[in-house]
Amino acid sequence: MKKPRKKTAKRAAPAPSRARRRHPGKPADALLAAIRGAEHRVFGGVKVDVVRAGTGRVKRMVYPPGFRWSTHMKELVGTDLCMHAHIGFLARGRVQGAYADGCTFELVAPQAIVIEPGHDAWVGGSEAAVVIQFDAEGETASRFGLQPEHRHA
Repeated sequence: MKKPRKKTAKRAAPAPSRARRRHPGKPADALLAAIRGAEHRVFGGVKVDVVRAGTGRVKRMVYPPGFRWSTHMKELVGTDLCMHAHIGFLARGRVQGAYADGCTFELVAPQAIVIEPGHDAWVGGSEAAVVIQFDAEGETASRFGLQPEHRHA
């Protein structure tokens, strides 16, 4: 006499993970996701998203590994050093740099940043650097109380 087989319940397929439920083409990393209402640009290999905020701007900049201002931007901008002030937050990666007088800096995420005008800077390591920056276009240094160019007090 045959023994009756036990009925086994069929297991439901596991629910897709949150990352798999996202829309195709959207990065799973919220830090790199599209910003609603932002103007998107790529300049010198840097991905820049800009949102106007009153008389200023909020920018997310993604600097790729290997980026160096003097290599990738100098020709496009037409100055020997970056003459823009950078004020904000380094959310990911490492940024190193030097001013004309030989002063150097190294910034490692997560860190608030202030980089004065008159610098060369580059991405350190193999990870992209992601900077959230607040600026007033050409008036950033003066609006934030910085000198127009790096110098010792």
